[in-house]
Amino acid sequence: MPSTPRYAIGIDLGTTNTAVAYVDLAAGAARGGTRPIRCFEIPQLVAPGELGTKPVLPSFVYLPGAHDLPAGSTALPWDADRTYAVGELAREQGARVPGRLVASAKSWLCHGGVDRTAAILPWDAPEDVPRISPVEASRRYLQHVREAWNDRMAGDEAARFERQLLLLTVPASFDEVARELTVQAARDAGLPHVVLLEEPLAAFYAWLATHDAAERDALPDGALILVCDVGGGTSDFSIIGVRVEADGTRRFERLAVGDHLMLGGDNMDYALGRTVEAEIAGGPGRLDVRRWHQLVHQCRRAKERLLGEDAPEAVDVTVAGTGSRLIAGTLKGTLTRAEAERLLLDGFFPETPLDAPLQQGRRRGLTELGLPYEADPAITRHLAAFWRRARPYLREQTGRTALFPDYLLFNGGVFTPAPLRARLRGIVRDWFRDVAGADWTPTELSNPRLDLAVAMGAAYYGLVRRGEGIRVGSGSARAYYVGVAADQPEDAVHHAVCLVPRGAEEGFVGRLTDVTFEALANHPVTFHLYSSTTRTGDALGDVVALPADEVVALPPIRTALPFGKKAVARRVPVQLRVELTEVGTLALWCDSVHTEHRWQLQFDVRQEPETDVPEAPAGHPLDPDRLDDATAVLRQVFTGDDLPDGLWERLEDVLEQPRADWPMPVLRKLADALLPLPRDCSAAHEVLWFDLLGYGLRPGYGDPVDAWRVDQAWKNYLEALHFPAEEANRLAWWRFWRR
Repeated sequence: MPSTPRYAIGIDLGTTNTAVAYVDLAAGAARGGTRPIRCFEIPQLVAPGELGTKPVLPSFVYLPGAHDLPAGSTALPWDADRTYAVGELAREQGARVPGRLVASAKSWLCHGGVDRTAAILPWDAPEDVPRISPVEASRRYLQHVREAWNDRMAGDEAARFERQLLLLTVPASFDEVARELTVQAARDAGLPHVVLLEEPLAAFYAWLATHDAAERDALPDGALILVCDVGGGTSDFSIIGVRVEADGTRRFERLAVGDHLMLGGDNMDYALGRTVEAEIAGGPGRLDVRRWHQLVHQCRRAKERLLGEDAPEAVDVTVAGTGSRLIAGTLKGTLTRAEAERLLLDGFFPETPLDAPLQQGRRRGLTELGLPYEADPAITRHLAAFWRRARPYLREQTGRTALFPDYLLFNGGVFTPAPLRARLRGIVRDWFRDVAGADWTPTELSNPRLDLAVAMGAAYYGLVRRGEGIRVGSGSARAYYVGVAADQPEDAVHHAVCLVPRGAEEGFVGRLTDVTFEALANHPVTFHLYSSTTRTGDALGDVVALPADEVVALPPIRTALPFGKKAVARRVPVQLRVELTEVGTLALWCDSVHTEHRWQLQFDVRQEPETDVPEAPAGHPLDPDRLDDATAVLRQVFTGDDLPDGLWERLEDVLEQPRADWPMPVLRKLADALLPLPRDCSAAHEVLWFDLLGYGLRPGYGDPVDAWRVDQAWKNYLEALHFPAEEANRLAWWRFWRR
């Protein structure tokens, strides 16, 4: 980013829509001392070959087949050879051919159960449809915005999108991996310098930007503002506190954020779809994938009409037939306003007490499409759970005995219909009537456009970063920890060291100088990290016992630390260093204590793909002692006096499992033990070494450190066979490299 950008640009990269707002930093301030914030009308294809502008870019990618669209109909003024569509055309065409539509990329971006950098979308596409990754889909939205802006600013190099101050919003509940992947998508889109901002904060910044000093000064000392942000794919809760200084100045501080909730408007559309499906098809689950997606698209439109202003009493929903039965197979149903309100209000905003526990059970909504949406669809119960968790910290920070949210700020397209805002406001009133007074009702803080507020607030935050406007104190909402024992993420208590205290400010750098780890260099190592939004008082370097219900296990860091030219496994004393970057991400390094070696650590964003490598059979948990015994057998055979005959059977006896049942962790552990062992004791040793290593590494991917293992194995190719005259050795050699 240049030192003097002309614009501050806010980008709301949403699950359903992407919005952009900007402030001209070169223009003078308007009356009242504020600069006007404008929304960028985004050029996009609105029909095949037809360009139009819209206030938002629908966050959809359509991957056309050979005959889906007329030739050249996805061309853009700035790219005549574009072979895919994003935005309005993508959404509308995808409703007709859903198997080629990429949707909800943002939800997939925070789905820790898949490799978010792998080409997995569309999730339920036929085999002949090309796929892209969630990161790639996000890149395409951002690239389109950049190119559309630059096309509008053609000829003005100083106004190019990538040269501006770019503020990109993410859910407050996004974990570190999702934030890193969002930044990666921006870099891949040609935006090397972005700053992340939490969406609920951006919504509050939008309120600050659109309300004058008199309205801000009406907020009393100690007041609490509850921000409820429910978008297409996620629900996000935050609490902002108000403090009045001695001179009367208002100071705002973000006090709490909620855990990640994959629950939003998409679930509501699917719930409506299931209801209509039962009417037109005789029961849920009767429609094929293509017509089911058509139905959901129709229900989304019907919902917007039925819950909007001047709403009709009912809306017809039509699903076309397929093939030769295009007309005869058409299904038609009706969704009434009363039915839609009942389903959404009672299903997602039920009247429930503040102490109501979350319901457990089968996940609803989009789980059948691969996304792990919340088991309990009641947003009100999730909000109650968030308040209960935050209550001790709020009491500590405010000193209030009567604790309740004085103000509500709604954000996200879900709250555009007034009935949903009214329902939640009434529920919050009932929760706190005993402490706030029988006639009390929380005051609603309003933003003019809920679909554009986050982008507008992000643009305003650009002014704040330049010393204009009002800053909201927003140190790290989470404390971060690294495990120091052999605990597993599923354990009831984790023994860990605090890496980042809660409330640490942007730019925080910490090093665990009092805690030294012994890492096995040139060998796979794992670090377990945890975060907590509720723990307070833990300082950098504190050794703590973390109850599992107070922390969230982050994706582990699995890596190999290269050290020395011979790449021999050796123990190296290291210390961890961490930084909360200006961008808004967490950066981790592993520093050697005695040398200048520094290794940057990366989260594991991949899940083991489905392969022919079996998982551990039920009832046969991995016993570390048996695995140690198995690796000892390998050392005895390849470096001791034991003969190689019967090694496979010996390993099966020690592990108490036939080799076909060895799960991937066992296979990789055996491979790690075998890699540094010599294979030149005899021709039989060499054959066995290649066969066993090949079996342990198959299929060559699936574990985060497999790339390192393959690199280590490749050194044997350069070394060649020790017994090339033996046919068995030559066969083992080619079997191994073929694998």
